[in-house]
Amino acid sequence: MLKNVQIQEAMEKLKDKVHQTPLKQSTTLNYLTNADVYLKLENLQKTGSFKLRGAMNKILSLSDLEVKNGILAASAGNHAQGVALAASLRGVMSKIYMPKHTPFSKASATKGYGAEIALVGETYDESYQKAVEEMNQNGSTFVHAFDDEKVIAGQGTVGLELLQQNAQLDVIFVPIGGGGLISGVALAIKATKPSIKVVGVQAAGAPATYHRFTGQKMKSPQDIHTIADGIMVKEPGAITYPIIEKYVDDIVTVTDEEIAHAIMFMLEREKMLVEGAGAAALAAILYKKFPVDRKKIGCIISGGNVDPVKIQTYKEMAKTRKKIG
Repeated sequence: MLKNVQIQEAMEKLKDKVHQTPLKQSTTLNYLTNADVYLKLENLQKTGSFKLRGAMNKILSLSDLEVKNGILAASAGNHAQGVALAASLRGVMSKIYMPKHTPFSKASATKGYGAEIALVGETYDESYQKAVEEMNQNGSTFVHAFDDEKVIAGQGTVGLELLQQNAQLDVIFVPIGGGGLISGVALAIKATKPSIKVVGVQAAGAPATYHRFTGQKMKSPQDIHTIADGIMVKEPGAITYPIIEKYVDDIVTVTDEEIAHAIMFMLEREKMLVEGAGAAALAAILYKKFPVDRKKIGCIISGGNVDPVKIQTYKEMAKTRKKIG
């Protein structure tokens, strides 16, 4: 299993390659939740997401022989941008398979960072299968979006950085898709300050990790849907899940309406545009899915690459939920 020392090594490797993102205390959230809430703003990371950390750590770790035939990846958007930028900085070609529904802004940004893109399949998993097929044909190196120790170690630097900024937290909320971010963060947190509780947050429309963690049987892994496309994954990773099972204290779910309200809260109150996956952890805090009263709370805002044309839709969805504050 991944060790904390690998996250520490990634921290050193990424020191001059990624931003140390701000940790912002929110007076408004403090009032609404009766807690001290600190937002870890990975939406302000290069490429607009924490995903750059894992992609960069992996690609910098590859040998010249491993990158000779280029790099492949599959992604709903944020990992794609991280891989594209990291590959370009390394001076190697990259090709990214993305689901057909990927927001135009994410696909366009990925291409802008230098990658070739292929829009294939309805979900990340279908795009992933196509990317693996090409890897087997041409010998390119595949950079997994979450189920890779180097990628997880890179994502775990969010946790180490968060502790450097505030080591007095009681609970940290982390969004879950395939589990790369939360497994890395949970390992880093528990290895450094095990008293801090780590709570994962999944979209109710894509709850595979939640169901497995809580021992519930999922109706159909094929039937997933959420506005949080960045965490719309059918199954947790083979590497990530054992780490989650060992180090994560609890997992909760949030509805699309709750996520939409969190997006609008960030836009209207914090003056920041965040995507569905980025707002999921905040939604769990706003809707009190886990006790936060009088505690110091860390909340990872994982990304900000939202499609602007969807803002009106989110606004209408948010109206269906009770107002907060």
